[in-house]
Amino acid sequence: MKIAYIKILLAAACCAAGAARAQIELITNATPQCVFFGDARSIAATFHNPGGQDYGQDVRMAVSQASSATAIPLGERPWKFLRVLPGQTVLESARLDFPPVKAETKFIVQWVENSNHIIGKTEVLVYPTNLLKELNQMMDENEDNLGVLDPQNRIKPALKQSAIHFVDLADTGMDAFHGRLALVGPCGPDDPEWRGLTDRVAKVAQKGTPVLWIQSPPPKRDKIWPSFFIVPENTNAVVMIHPELVSDLPGNPQSQLNLVFFCRLALNPRPPALPEMSPNP
Repeated sequence: MKIAYIKILLAAACCAAGAARAQIELITNATPQCVFFGDARSIAATFHNPGGQDYGQDVRMAVSQASSATAIPLGERPWKFLRVLPGQTVLESARLDFPPVKAETKFIVQWVENSNHIIGKTEVLVYPTNLLKELNQMMDENEDNLGVLDPQNRIKPALKQSAIHFVDLADTGMDAFHGRLALVGPCGPDDPEWRGLTDRVAKVAQKGTPVLWIQSPPPKRDKIWPSFFIVPENTNAVVMIHPELVSDLPGNPQSQLNLVFFCRLALNPRPPALPEMSPNP
């Protein structure tokens, strides 16, 4: 009788532990997070408590580097005591160090309770810090081939940080530029370059220079404004993109990849095509 009672208590304890673990869940992102390698990179995590009791546990992070065949453990580190009220969803962040990489590399961050229960995992793509170097290659290492008009100073800091050669068109003027590519940053009515900017962009393209124009969205929200589009101009093209595609350019790897892609598209425009899907539907 005593043994049976102990078994009942143990079963109840296991059920209670299982219920406590089930209280919290990690809401994963649709796509992996992107960071540069280095120290103290910020990783976001969203937790939800679907249960009816408070959740409170010490949580740590187990980091591993993913390869084509397996994951290489890089160690664990403490994070924080996580408390989430019943029905509550909280957005948290953690600082992690990532080792140097030479190309896009996937890392896995597991969020682990003290009981060794894994709450969930976050995928992180880590990139080298020289993603913009391809721009110099596109311009044949010639500092006169890339012209930049950036009245709001959103593009030039990242270019200078990456040692990208360019001509500041605010100093020389767009009319005098005859390089290989003109990069025009966001511009608003309060900027001195605003008046007549569309005409100046068109003239640069007509003279034989492709243009990548990072535009601000129209003020009227009832208008549909695509993330990017191509406007043929004479034998060249003007590629216009939404500023969100290159937001936080110095610190966002995806924004830098986007900028390189659209510069390449401006230099070699191609008509829209249906995406390749495998297997074909």
